[in-house]
Amino acid sequence: MAVPMYRFIADDLRRRIDSGELRPGAQLKTEVELREDYAQNGTISRTTVRDAIKLLVARGLVETRPGQGTFVTRKVRPFVSKLTADPAAGGLEDKIYRSEVERQGREPDETKPRVEVQVPPADIATLLGLTKEEAQVVSRHQQRLIDGTPYSMQTTYYPMDFITRGATRLLEARDIDGGVVDYLRSLKINQVAWRDRFTLRPPDANERSFFGLSDQVQVAVLDVRRTSYDQKGKPIRVTVTIYAGDRNQFEMEAGKPPPPTVIPPLPSTPPTDADTEAKTQSPPTAETDDPA
Repeated sequence: MAVPMYRFIADDLRRRIDSGELRPGAQLKTEVELREDYAQNGTISRTTVRDAIKLLVARGLVETRPGQGTFVTRKVRPFVSKLTADPAAGGLEDKIYRSEVERQGREPDETKPRVEVQVPPADIATLLGLTKEEAQVVSRHQQRLIDGTPYSMQTTYYPMDFITRGATRLLEARDIDGGVVDYLRSLKINQVAWRDRFTLRPPDANERSFFGLSDQVQVAVLDVRRTSYDQKGKPIRVTVTIYAGDRNQFEMEAGKPPPPTVIPPLPSTPPTDADTEAKTQSPPTAETDDPA
């Protein structure tokens, strides 16, 4: 049984992408040029070429840009975040994040905090245990990049009464020396516990724009909501961190395991049953339908 021509074209283009012959950002030939390149003893239909491109788009290898053409997507080097069970850890907003990025030989960067006084979303108010009358918070938002590429964004919400208790530096649009956890501790607001909730979901328009995600490729984001508590069990802050699923990995250890095994990078897309079947089939045959 012959390999469908559209799959043969797609597999050949994928091979050229994986080998580096077609580099990230490179533009594929036009539809007409591809039809000419892959024509054998007959003609290749427009539908066949389009089906091949659709398959590459579904695999996340290329994207089409209206009025411009089809381009090889840029591969993003994953970053491995080490999860910790330390109840006093400040998450990514403290120096642990920057030092871990640098330890992996990469360059961390983040925006200055964007500070707002606002009425929080209903779910944040609930997590903070705020009533409608108390429902004002200070939010601090930052975007984080590695090697110039966006990897995560983070917003932390604090009860407004922290300001009257002396935590006025939360209103400053700048990093707080030593991190917010230590700053609050100096004001007798001690973080002694936290709970994380992980949710995988589609990105919203703002997240898709920040991470540079094509609307043609389905990439989930990981939404992590950390509620931190003081020694009385009262919520003191909620941190929402959004990670793009195509560039973030997570690792957690318990006990004293040996050094981690170096795991080779995942292929651009996992092979499907159809891929395996296609390898065992006969060479493709030219098509004569829909030559226009």
